[in-house]
Amino acid sequence: MTGTAGAAELPVVVIGAGPVGLAAAAHLLERGLAPLVLEAGPAAGAAVRQWGHVRLFSPWRHDVDAAAARLLASRGWTAPDPEALPTGAELVEQYLQPLATVLSGRLRTGVRVVAVSRTGLDRTRTAGRAQTPFLVRVQHAGGTVEDLEASAVIDASGTWARPNPLGQAGLPAPGEAEAVTAGRITAPLPDVTGRDRDRFAGRRVLVVGAGHSAATTLLELGALAEQEPGTRICWAVRTADVTRVYGGEDRDELAARGALGTRLRRLVESGTIRVHPSFVITGFGTDDDGLTVRATTPTGDEELTVDLLVPATGFRPDLAMLAELRLELDPAVEAPRRLGPLIDPEFHSCGSVAPHGETLLAHPETGFYLVGTKSYGRAPTFLLATGYEQVRSIAAALAGDRDAADDVQLVLPETGVCSTDLGGSCDLPPPGVDEQGCCAPVAAQEPVAACRPGPQPVTIGAAPFLPSSSCC
Repeated sequence: MTGTAGAAELPVVVIGAGPVGLAAAAHLLERGLAPLVLEAGPAAGAAVRQWGHVRLFSPWRHDVDAAAARLLASRGWTAPDPEALPTGAELVEQYLQPLATVLSGRLRTGVRVVAVSRTGLDRTRTAGRAQTPFLVRVQHAGGTVEDLEASAVIDASGTWARPNPLGQAGLPAPGEAEAVTAGRITAPLPDVTGRDRDRFAGRRVLVVGAGHSAATTLLELGALAEQEPGTRICWAVRTADVTRVYGGEDRDELAARGALGTRLRRLVESGTIRVHPSFVITGFGTDDDGLTVRATTPTGDEELTVDLLVPATGFRPDLAMLAELRLELDPAVEAPRRLGPLIDPEFHSCGSVAPHGETLLAHPETGFYLVGTKSYGRAPTFLLATGYEQVRSIAAALAGDRDAADDVQLVLPETGVCSTDLGGSCDLPPPGVDEQGCCAPVAAQEPVAACRPGPQPVTIGAAPFLPSSSCC
Protein backbone atom coordinates (compact mmCIF):
# COMPACT_ATOMS: atom_id res chain seq x y z
CA MET A 1 0.00 0.00 0.00
CA THR A 2 1.59 3.30 -1.03
CA GLY A 3 0.80 6.95 -0.53
CA THR A 4 -1.79 7.45 -3.27
CA ALA A 5 -5.03 7.09 -1.30
CA GLY A 6 -6.48 9.88 0.80
CA ALA A 7 -6.08 9.36 4.51
CA ALA A 8 -9.85 9.05 5.00
CA GLU A 9 -9.97 6.07 2.61
CA LEU A 10 -7.26 4.16 4.45
CA PRO A 11 -7.86 1.57 7.19
CA VAL A 12 -7.38 2.16 10.89
CA VAL A 13 -4.46 -0.08 11.78
CA VAL A 14 -4.81 -1.90 15.11
CA ILE A 15 -1.56 -3.37 16.43
CA GLY A 16 -2.18 -6.58 18.36
CA ALA A 17 -4.97 -9.19 18.20
CA GLY A 18 -5.44 -9.65 21.91
CA PRO A 19 -8.72 -8.94 23.74
CA VAL A 20 -8.44 -5.15 23.47
CA GLY A 21 -7.15 -5.10 19.89
CA LEU A 22 -9.99 -7.31 18.65
CA ALA A 23 -12.49 -5.23 20.62
CA ALA A 24 -11.12 -2.13 18.89
CA ALA A 25 -11.79 -3.75 15.52
CA ALA A 26 -15.37 -4.59 16.54
CA HIS A 27 -16.06 -1.01 17.63
CA LEU A 28 -14.50 0.42 14.46
CA LEU A 29 -16.72 -1.81 12.32
CA GLU A 30 -19.82 -0.70 14.21
CA ARG A 31 -18.83 2.87 13.43
CA GLY A 32 -18.50 2.17 9.71
CA LEU A 33 -14.70 2.36 9.78
CA ALA A 34 -12.30 -0.18 8.26
CA PRO A 35 -9.96 -1.84 10.78
CA LEU A 36 -6.83 -3.77 9.83
CA VAL A 37 -5.51 -5.81 12.78
CA LEU A 38 -1.83 -6.78 12.67
CA GLU A 39 -0.71 -9.60 14.98
CA ALA A 40 2.92 -10.66 15.41
CA GLY A 41 1.98 -14.12 16.66
CA PRO A 42 0.72 -17.01 14.57
CA ALA A 43 -2.86 -16.59 15.84
CA ALA A 44 -5.08 -14.15 17.70
CA GLY A 45 -4.54 -14.05 21.46
CA ALA A 46 -0.92 -15.17 21.12
CA ALA A 47 0.11 -13.73 24.50
CA VAL A 48 -2.98 -15.09 26.27
CA ARG A 49 -2.18 -18.56 24.95
CA GLN A 50 1.14 -18.45 26.81
CA TRP A 51 -0.68 -18.27 30.15
CA GLY A 52 -3.64 -20.38 29.07
CA HIS A 53 -3.43 -22.55 32.21
CA VAL A 54 -4.14 -19.57 34.47
CA ARG A 55 -7.70 -18.85 35.61
CA LEU A 56 -8.77 -15.21 35.54
CA PHE A 57 -10.01 -13.45 38.67
CA SER A 58 -12.79 -11.65 36.80
CA PRO A 59 -15.86 -13.53 35.51
CA TRP A 60 -16.94 -13.60 31.88
CA ARG A 61 -19.21 -10.59 32.34
CA HIS A 62 -16.08 -8.44 32.78
CA ASP A 63 -14.08 -10.21 30.06
CA VAL A 64 -16.24 -9.78 26.94
CA ASP A 65 -16.48 -6.47 25.09
CA ALA A 66 -20.00 -5.30 24.24
CA ALA A 67 -19.37 -4.55 20.55
CA ALA A 68 -17.52 -7.83 20.13
CA ALA A 69 -20.43 -9.68 21.75
CA ARG A 70 -22.90 -8.02 19.35
CA LEU A 71 -20.74 -8.95 16.37
CA LEU A 72 -20.42 -12.55 17.56
CA ALA A 73 -24.12 -12.85 18.38
CA SER A 74 -24.96 -11.86 14.82
CA ARG A 75 -23.07 -15.02 13.74
CA GLY A 76 -24.87 -17.31 16.20
CA TRP A 77 -22.34 -17.23 19.05
CA THR A 78 -23.56 -18.28 22.48
CA ALA A 79 -22.05 -16.29 25.32
CA PRO A 80 -20.46 -18.22 28.21
CA ASP A 81 -21.94 -18.17 31.70
CA PRO A 82 -21.39 -14.55 32.77
CA GLU A 83 -20.48 -15.54 36.34
CA ALA A 84 -17.99 -18.30 35.43
CA LEU A 85 -14.23 -17.69 35.70
CA PRO A 86 -12.44 -18.60 32.46
CA THR A 87 -8.87 -19.75 32.09
CA GLY A 88 -6.70 -18.03 29.52
CA ALA A 89 -7.20 -21.02 27.23
CA GLU A 90 -10.98 -20.78 27.61
CA LEU A 91 -10.83 -17.04 26.93
CA VAL A 92 -9.13 -17.84 23.63
CA GLU A 93 -11.24 -20.86 22.67
CA GLN A 94 -14.66 -19.49 23.60
CA TYR A 95 -14.20 -15.80 22.78
CA LEU A 96 -11.01 -14.60 21.08
CA GLN A 97 -10.76 -17.29 18.42
CA PRO A 98 -14.45 -17.04 17.39
CA LEU A 99 -14.05 -13.26 17.26
CA ALA A 100 -10.89 -13.58 15.17
CA THR A 101 -12.76 -15.89 12.78
CA VAL A 102 -15.50 -13.30 12.29
CA LEU A 103 -12.82 -10.64 11.73
CA SER A 104 -10.63 -12.87 9.55
CA GLY A 105 -10.88 -10.57 6.55
CA ARG A 106 -9.58 -7.75 8.73
CA LEU A 107 -6.83 -9.70 10.54
CA ARG A 108 -3.28 -10.53 9.47
CA THR A 109 -1.16 -12.80 11.66
CA GLY A 110 2.58 -13.45 11.60
CA VAL A 111 3.11 -9.74 10.92
CA ARG A 112 5.25 -7.79 13.38
CA VAL A 113 5.07 -3.99 13.42
CA VAL A 114 8.62 -2.65 13.64
CA ALA A 115 7.98 1.09 13.18
CA VAL A 116 5.20 3.66 12.93
CA SER A 117 5.71 7.07 11.34
CA ARG A 118 4.05 9.45 8.87
CA THR A 119 4.39 8.91 5.14
CA GLY A 120 7.30 11.05 3.99
CA LEU A 121 7.65 12.83 7.35
CA ASP A 122 9.90 12.16 10.34
CA ARG A 123 8.97 13.49 13.76
CA THR A 124 10.64 16.87 13.12
CA ARG A 125 8.31 17.79 10.24
CA THR A 126 5.13 19.70 11.14
CA ALA A 127 3.52 21.11 7.98
CA GLY A 128 0.50 19.05 6.96
CA ARG A 129 1.32 16.39 9.52
CA ALA A 130 -2.19 15.71 10.80
CA GLN A 131 -3.48 15.20 7.24
CA THR A 132 -0.63 12.86 6.22
CA PRO A 133 -1.31 9.12 6.38
CA PHE A 134 0.52 7.02 8.93
CA LEU A 135 3.23 4.70 7.64
CA VAL A 136 3.25 1.34 9.42
CA ARG A 137 6.32 -0.77 8.67
CA VAL A 138 5.84 -4.49 9.23
CA GLN A 139 8.07 -7.53 9.04
CA HIS A 140 6.57 -10.81 7.91
CA ALA A 141 7.47 -14.17 9.42
CA GLY A 142 9.84 -14.88 6.52
CA GLY A 143 11.70 -11.59 7.04
CA THR A 144 10.10 -9.57 4.25
CA VAL A 145 9.49 -5.92 5.13
CA GLU A 146 6.38 -4.09 3.93
CA ASP A 147 5.13 -0.53 4.39
CA LEU A 148 1.40 0.00 4.96
CA GLU A 149 -0.56 3.24 5.23
CA ALA A 150 -3.27 4.03 7.74
CA SER A 151 -5.67 6.83 8.57
CA ALA A 152 -5.13 6.21 12.30
CA VAL A 153 -3.21 3.76 14.45
CA ILE A 154 -4.33 2.07 17.69
CA ASP A 155 -1.46 0.32 19.47
CA ALA A 156 -2.87 -2.57 21.53
CA SER A 157 0.32 -4.63 21.40
CA GLY A 158 0.51 -5.02 25.19
CA THR A 159 3.60 -5.47 27.34
CA TRP A 160 3.89 -9.27 27.70
CA ALA A 161 7.00 -9.48 25.51
CA ARG A 162 8.98 -7.07 27.69
CA PRO A 163 9.20 -8.19 31.34
CA ASN A 164 10.89 -5.94 33.86
CA PRO A 165 14.45 -6.86 34.79
CA LEU A 166 15.19 -8.51 38.13
CA GLY A 167 17.99 -6.20 39.24
CA GLN A 168 17.85 -3.05 41.30
CA ALA A 169 17.09 0.45 39.98
CA GLY A 170 15.11 -0.88 37.02
CA LEU A 171 18.21 -2.47 35.47
CA PRO A 172 19.14 -6.07 34.72
CA ALA A 173 21.38 -7.56 37.40
CA PRO A 174 24.87 -8.63 36.34
CA GLY A 175 24.63 -12.19 35.05
CA GLU A 176 20.87 -11.99 34.44
CA ALA A 177 21.05 -12.45 30.66
CA GLU A 178 23.36 -15.43 31.08
CA ALA A 179 20.98 -17.02 33.60
CA VAL A 180 18.09 -16.65 31.16
CA THR A 181 20.13 -18.21 28.36
CA ALA A 182 21.11 -21.11 30.64
CA GLY A 183 17.44 -21.78 31.40
CA ARG A 184 17.79 -21.00 35.11
CA ILE A 185 15.35 -18.06 34.87
CA THR A 186 11.99 -19.12 33.46
CA ALA A 187 9.32 -17.21 31.58
CA PRO A 188 6.63 -15.52 33.71
CA LEU A 189 3.66 -17.64 34.82
CA PRO A 190 5.02 -21.12 34.04
CA ASP A 191 2.57 -24.03 34.09
CA VAL A 192 4.03 -25.55 37.26
CA THR A 193 1.51 -28.35 37.72
CA GLY A 194 0.94 -28.98 34.00
CA ARG A 195 3.25 -28.89 31.01
CA ASP A 196 6.23 -27.61 33.08
CA ARG A 197 5.77 -30.03 35.97
CA ASP A 198 8.88 -32.12 35.29
CA ARG A 199 10.99 -28.98 35.25
CA PHE A 200 9.91 -27.98 38.77
CA ALA A 201 9.25 -31.25 40.60
CA GLY A 202 11.81 -31.86 43.34
CA ARG A 203 13.67 -28.62 42.58
CA ARG A 204 14.71 -25.61 44.61
CA VAL A 205 12.61 -22.77 43.25
CA LEU A 206 12.77 -19.05 43.97
CA VAL A 207 9.84 -16.80 43.01
CA VAL A 208 10.69 -13.09 42.80
CA GLY A 209 7.93 -10.50 42.94
CA ALA A 210 5.06 -9.33 45.11
CA GLY A 211 2.04 -9.45 42.85
CA HIS A 212 -0.79 -11.78 42.00
CA SER A 213 1.24 -13.70 39.42
CA ALA A 214 3.85 -14.39 42.09
CA ALA A 215 1.05 -15.58 44.37
CA THR A 216 -0.38 -17.80 41.64
CA THR A 217 2.98 -19.43 40.94
CA LEU A 218 3.63 -19.90 44.66
CA LEU A 219 0.28 -21.61 45.14
CA GLU A 220 0.96 -23.97 42.24
CA LEU A 221 4.38 -24.75 43.69
CA GLY A 222 2.73 -25.42 47.04
CA ALA A 223 0.39 -27.91 45.38
CA LEU A 224 3.33 -29.53 43.62
CA ALA A 225 5.28 -29.80 46.88
CA GLU A 226 2.44 -31.83 48.41
CA GLN A 227 2.94 -34.44 45.71
CA GLU A 228 6.71 -34.01 45.31
CA PRO A 229 8.10 -33.45 48.83
CA GLY A 230 11.57 -32.60 47.54
CA THR A 231 10.23 -29.40 46.00
CA ARG A 232 11.46 -26.45 48.05
CA ILE A 233 9.99 -22.98 47.67
CA CYS A 234 11.45 -19.57 48.44
CA TRP A 235 9.82 -16.22 47.84
CA ALA A 236 11.86 -13.02 47.55
CA VAL A 237 10.31 -9.55 47.73
CA ARG A 238 11.86 -6.10 47.88
CA THR A 239 9.39 -4.90 50.48
CA ALA A 240 9.76 -5.51 54.19
CA ASP A 241 6.12 -6.53 54.65
CA VAL A 242 4.45 -9.24 52.55
CA THR A 243 0.97 -8.85 54.03
CA ARG A 244 -0.11 -6.36 51.34
CA VAL A 245 0.27 -9.15 48.80
CA TYR A 246 -2.62 -10.94 50.49
CA GLY A 247 -4.88 -8.11 49.26
CA GLY A 248 -8.53 -7.82 50.22
CA GLU A 249 -9.02 -11.54 50.96
CA ASP A 250 -12.73 -11.90 51.85
CA ARG A 251 -13.33 -8.18 51.18
CA ASP A 252 -12.44 -8.44 47.47
CA GLU A 253 -15.40 -8.21 45.08
CA LEU A 254 -13.51 -10.60 42.81
CA ALA A 255 -13.79 -13.62 45.10
CA ALA A 256 -11.13 -15.64 43.28
CA ARG A 257 -8.65 -12.81 43.69
CA GLY A 258 -9.39 -12.52 47.39
CA ALA A 259 -9.07 -16.28 47.91
CA LEU A 260 -5.63 -16.17 46.33
CA GLY A 261 -4.29 -14.01 49.15
CA THR A 262 -5.88 -16.15 51.84
CA ARG A 263 -4.36 -19.36 50.49
CA LEU A 264 -0.95 -17.76 50.09
CA ARG A 265 -0.96 -16.47 53.66
CA ARG A 266 -1.67 -19.97 54.95
CA LEU A 267 1.21 -21.47 52.97
CA VAL A 268 3.60 -18.86 54.36
CA GLU A 269 2.41 -19.29 57.93
CA SER A 270 2.75 -23.07 57.67
CA GLY A 271 6.37 -22.76 56.56
CA THR A 272 5.77 -24.35 53.15
CA ILE A 273 7.03 -21.13 51.60
CA ARG A 274 10.09 -19.42 53.04
CA VAL A 275 10.00 -15.65 52.64
CA HIS A 276 13.03 -13.43 52.04
CA PRO A 277 11.85 -9.83 52.57
CA SER A 278 13.77 -6.65 51.70
CA PHE A 279 15.66 -8.74 49.17
CA VAL A 280 17.29 -6.57 46.48
CA ILE A 281 19.01 -8.64 43.81
CA THR A 282 22.50 -7.46 42.86
CA GLY A 283 23.77 -10.29 40.67
CA PHE A 284 23.58 -13.86 39.42
CA GLY A 285 26.06 -16.66 39.01
CA THR A 286 25.26 -19.69 36.85
CA ASP A 287 26.98 -23.06 36.91
CA ASP A 288 26.15 -26.77 36.74
CA ASP A 289 25.05 -26.80 40.39
CA GLY A 290 22.37 -24.15 39.91
CA LEU A 291 21.79 -20.43 40.07
CA THR A 292 23.42 -18.30 42.74
CA VAL A 293 21.30 -15.26 43.54
CA ARG A 294 23.17 -12.43 45.27
CA ALA A 295 21.24 -9.72 47.11
CA THR A 296 21.46 -7.02 49.72
CA THR A 297 19.19 -7.18 52.77
CA PRO A 298 18.91 -5.09 55.95
CA THR A 299 21.12 -7.65 57.72
CA GLY A 300 23.83 -7.62 55.04
CA ASP A 301 24.63 -9.40 51.82
CA GLU A 302 22.87 -12.69 51.18
CA GLU A 303 23.16 -15.52 48.68
CA LEU A 304 20.62 -18.16 47.68
CA THR A 305 21.41 -21.17 45.55
CA VAL A 306 18.42 -22.46 43.59
CA ASP A 307 17.69 -24.59 40.58
CA LEU A 308 15.14 -22.26 39.01
CA LEU A 309 13.98 -18.67 39.41
CA VAL A 310 10.50 -17.58 38.34
CA PRO A 311 10.29 -13.83 37.61
CA ALA A 312 7.12 -12.00 38.60
CA THR A 313 8.38 -8.44 38.49
CA GLY A 314 5.94 -6.97 35.99
CA PHE A 315 6.30 -5.59 32.49
CA ARG A 316 7.06 -2.33 30.73
CA PRO A 317 6.01 -1.02 27.29
CA ASP A 318 8.22 -1.32 24.21
CA LEU A 319 8.23 2.19 22.75
CA ALA A 320 11.11 1.75 20.30
CA MET A 321 8.85 1.22 17.30
CA LEU A 322 7.15 4.57 18.01
CA ALA A 323 10.33 6.67 17.94
CA GLU A 324 9.20 8.77 14.93
CA LEU A 325 5.86 9.74 16.48
CA ARG A 326 5.17 12.75 18.67
CA LEU A 327 4.14 11.15 21.93
CA GLU A 328 3.47 12.84 25.24
CA LEU A 329 4.12 10.36 28.04
CA ASP A 330 4.01 10.61 31.80
CA PRO A 331 7.66 10.70 32.94
CA ALA A 332 7.07 8.19 35.74
CA VAL A 333 4.86 5.40 34.41
CA GLU A 334 5.22 5.95 30.62
CA ALA A 335 1.46 6.20 30.13
CA PRO A 336 -0.17 9.00 28.10
CA ARG A 337 0.63 12.19 30.02
CA ARG A 338 -2.91 13.05 31.13
CA LEU A 339 -3.62 9.47 32.18
CA GLY A 340 -0.40 8.91 34.11
CA PRO A 341 -1.30 10.77 37.34
CA LEU A 342 -4.63 8.94 37.55
CA ILE A 343 -3.03 5.48 37.55
CA ASP A 344 0.38 6.06 39.15
CA PRO A 345 0.44 3.41 41.91
CA GLU A 346 2.39 5.70 44.23
CA PHE A 347 -0.23 8.42 44.19
CA HIS A 348 -3.60 7.38 42.78
CA SER A 349 -6.50 6.59 45.05
CA CYS A 350 -6.93 2.97 45.97
CA GLY A 351 -10.67 3.64 45.89
CA SER A 352 -10.89 4.34 42.18
CA VAL A 353 -9.35 4.29 38.75
CA ALA A 354 -10.83 7.31 37.02
CA PRO A 355 -12.86 6.53 33.88
CA HIS A 356 -11.00 7.63 30.79
CA GLY A 357 -11.39 7.61 27.05
CA GLU A 358 -10.08 9.26 23.90
CA THR A 359 -9.42 12.67 25.44
CA LEU A 360 -7.02 11.38 28.10
CA LEU A 361 -5.41 8.92 25.69
CA ALA A 362 -4.71 11.42 22.89
CA HIS A 363 -1.16 12.43 21.95
CA PRO A 364 0.19 15.40 19.98
CA GLU A 365 0.34 12.84 17.12
CA THR A 366 -3.25 13.21 15.93
CA GLY A 367 -4.90 9.85 15.29
CA PHE A 368 -2.46 7.70 17.27
CA TYR A 369 -3.45 5.95 20.52
CA LEU A 370 -1.95 3.57 23.05
CA VAL A 371 -4.63 1.30 24.52
CA GLY A 372 -4.88 -1.73 26.75
CA THR A 373 -2.04 -2.68 29.07
CA LYS A 374 0.40 -0.68 26.94
CA SER A 375 -1.57 2.49 27.68
CA TYR A 376 -0.85 1.96 31.38
CA GLY A 377 2.90 1.85 30.79
CA ARG A 378 4.50 0.55 33.96
CA ALA A 379 1.41 1.07 36.11
CA PRO A 380 -0.15 -2.15 37.45
CA THR A 381 -3.89 -1.59 37.74
CA PHE A 382 -5.31 -2.50 34.33
CA LEU A 383 -8.55 -4.43 33.76
CA LEU A 384 -9.90 -5.75 30.45
CA ALA A 385 -13.05 -3.69 30.98
CA THR A 386 -10.86 -0.58 31.09
CA GLY A 387 -9.42 -1.38 27.67
CA TYR A 388 -12.84 -2.08 26.19
CA GLU A 389 -14.09 1.35 27.24
CA GLN A 390 -10.91 2.96 25.90
CA VAL A 391 -11.42 1.59 22.40
CA ARG A 392 -15.16 2.30 22.40
CA SER A 393 -14.41 5.96 23.07
CA ILE A 394 -11.60 6.11 20.50
CA ALA A 395 -13.74 4.51 17.77
CA ALA A 396 -16.47 7.07 18.46
CA ALA A 397 -13.95 9.91 18.20
CA LEU A 398 -12.49 8.59 14.94
CA ALA A 399 -16.03 8.38 13.55
CA GLY A 400 -16.65 12.02 14.49
CA ASP A 401 -19.08 11.32 17.35
CA ARG A 402 -17.59 13.59 19.98
CA ASP A 403 -20.47 13.26 22.43
CA ALA A 404 -20.18 9.46 22.52
CA ALA A 405 -16.42 9.66 22.80
CA ASP A 406 -16.69 11.88 25.85
CA ASP A 407 -19.46 9.88 27.54
CA VAL A 408 -17.05 7.57 29.35
CA GLN A 409 -18.56 5.12 31.83
CA LEU A 410 -16.79 2.35 33.64
CA VAL A 411 -17.46 0.32 36.79
CA LEU A 412 -14.66 -1.88 38.09
CA PRO A 413 -14.81 -4.56 40.81
CA GLU A 414 -13.69 -3.45 44.24
CA THR A 415 -10.86 -5.01 46.21
CA GLY A 416 -12.02 -3.61 49.53
CA VAL A 417 -8.47 -2.64 50.46
CA CYS A 418 -5.34 -1.44 48.78
CA SER A 419 -3.68 -4.49 47.30
CA THR A 420 -0.12 -4.90 46.13
CA ASP A 421 1.81 -5.10 42.90
CA LEU A 422 -0.90 -6.02 40.43
CA GLY A 423 1.62 -5.64 37.63
CA GLY A 424 -0.04 -5.77 34.24
CA SER A 425 -3.69 -6.61 34.80
CA CYS A 426 -6.12 -7.11 37.63
CA ASP A 427 -8.13 -9.62 35.61
CA LEU A 428 -5.45 -12.28 35.86
CA PRO A 429 -2.61 -13.05 38.23
CA PRO A 430 -0.09 -10.59 36.81
CA PRO A 431 3.64 -10.21 37.45
CA GLY A 432 4.04 -7.53 40.12
CA VAL A 433 6.23 -4.53 40.54
CA ASP A 434 7.52 -3.38 43.85
CA GLU A 435 5.00 -0.65 44.45
CA GLN A 436 1.46 -0.75 45.75
CA GLY A 437 -1.46 -0.86 43.38
CA CYS A 438 -5.10 -1.84 43.34
CA CYS A 439 -8.21 -2.22 41.30
CA ALA A 440 -11.38 -0.67 42.64
CA PRO A 441 -14.68 0.92 41.66
CA VAL A 442 -14.68 4.07 39.62
CA ALA A 443 -15.60 7.38 41.13
CA ALA A 444 -16.36 10.61 39.33
CA GLN A 445 -13.46 12.33 37.61
CA GLU A 446 -12.20 14.22 40.62
CA PRO A 447 -8.68 14.84 41.90
CA VAL A 448 -7.38 11.60 43.34
CA ALA A 449 -5.94 11.32 46.81
CA ALA A 450 -2.87 9.37 47.78
CA CYS A 451 -3.23 5.96 49.33
CA ARG A 452 -1.11 5.53 52.41
CA PRO A 453 -1.88 2.19 54.06
CA GLY A 454 0.27 1.36 57.04
CA PRO A 455 2.04 -1.99 57.29
CA GLN A 456 0.15 -4.71 59.11
CA PRO A 457 1.71 -7.24 61.48
CA VAL A 458 2.21 -10.77 60.20
CA THR A 459 3.20 -13.95 61.98
CA ILE A 460 5.38 -16.29 59.96
CA GLY A 461 5.30 -19.89 61.13
CA ALA A 462 8.27 -22.17 60.62
CA ALA A 463 10.01 -19.91 58.16
CA PRO A 464 12.12 -17.34 60.02
CA PHE A 465 13.67 -14.51 58.05
CA LEU A 466 17.30 -15.64 58.21
CA PRO A 467 20.08 -15.39 55.64
CA SER A 468 20.68 -18.73 53.98
CA SER A 469 23.27 -20.22 51.66
CA SER A 470 20.67 -22.30 49.84
CA CYS A 471 16.99 -22.05 49.11
CA CYS A 472 14.88 -23.22 52.05
